[in-house]
Amino acid sequence: MLTSALIDRTVAAALEEDAPWGDLTSTTLLPETAHATAQLRAREAGIFSGGGVFKAAFALTDPRVGVTLSRADGDSFEAGDVLATVIGPARAVLTAERVGLNFAQRMSGISSLTARYVSAVAGTHARIVDTRKTTPGLRAFERHAVRAGGGFNHRFSLSDAVMAKDNHLAVLSAAGGDLAMGLRERLATLGHTTHVEIEVDRRDQIETALSAGAHTVMLDNFDLDDLRAAVRQIDGRATIEASGGVTLDTVRSIAETGVDVISVGALTHSARAIDLGLDVVIEV
Repeated sequence: MLTSALIDRTVAAALEEDAPWGDLTSTTLLPETAHATAQLRAREAGIFSGGGVFKAAFALTDPRVGVTLSRADGDSFEAGDVLATVIGPARAVLTAERVGLNFAQRMSGISSLTARYVSAVAGTHARIVDTRKTTPGLRAFERHAVRAGGGFNHRFSLSDAVMAKDNHLAVLSAAGGDLAMGLRERLATLGHTTHVEIEVDRRDQIETALSAGAHTVMLDNFDLDDLRAAVRQIDGRATIEASGGVTLDTVRSIAETGVDVISVGALTHSARAIDLGLDVVIEV
C-alpha cells in the first residue's frame, strides 16, 4: 500500500541522496527571490502514475512550492500533454526537479507497460499480475504503478502467503517420504485464511500440489499445449497461474489457454522509463 507516510519517507531519502548539503548550483547561481513556473510535459504517450510522489518531491523541498496535477494516476496522455504545473521559489523547483521526474518517469513507465499487457489479454478472463522482481525499497511504488496500468498485484512480501517453489519442494523431497503428505503436514500448521500456492514445472506434479491443498497452482514455463492440458486437468479445483518468460508477443496465446492469472516479472524489472520533461520559466 502506497501511503503518504511511505511516500514522504522514501522521497525525503531520495532528496537527501541528491542534495545532501543543498543544491550548490541553484544557491550559487539563482537569486533567493527568483520565482519559477514549470510544466511537467509528456514527450511520448503513456499512462500516468506517481502524481502524489511527484508532488511530495517539491513539497518536502519547500512547502511554498505548489503543484497542480492535470492527470490522475491511471489516466492516459499523449505526447505534448501537460501533466502537472509547478509554481514556487526557483531554487526549490530546480532542486526537486530530478527526484520528482525520476519517480514520475519510472512509475509511468511501469503503468504504461502494464496497460499494454492488459490490453493484449482483453476479452479473456486472465488477470495480469506483477511479481516480487521489484527495485529494493520501491516495491510499493512499483506495485502502485502496476495497478494504475490496470494490472493486479501478487503477494506483496514473503510474509503474505505460502508460495512453495521448486527449491522449497526440492528440500522437502530430499528429506524422503511422500511429498504430498509432507506438504500437507506442514501446511496444516497454517491458519485457515492463509493462501497457499505451489509451483509445478511438469504436469505430473499437478495432482501432488492439489492433494497437498494448493489454492493456486503455478504452471512454470509450460508450453501452450501443456497449459491447455493442465487447465483441463485442474478443472476448477484451484486458481491457475501461468508464469515464466511471458512477453507481449506470447501473453495473448497464454491467456487463451484458460489460465486465471499470468504473472509477468517484466512489468517491474524491465519497464522503460517514460520520457517526461519539466519545462521551467524563471522570473528574477
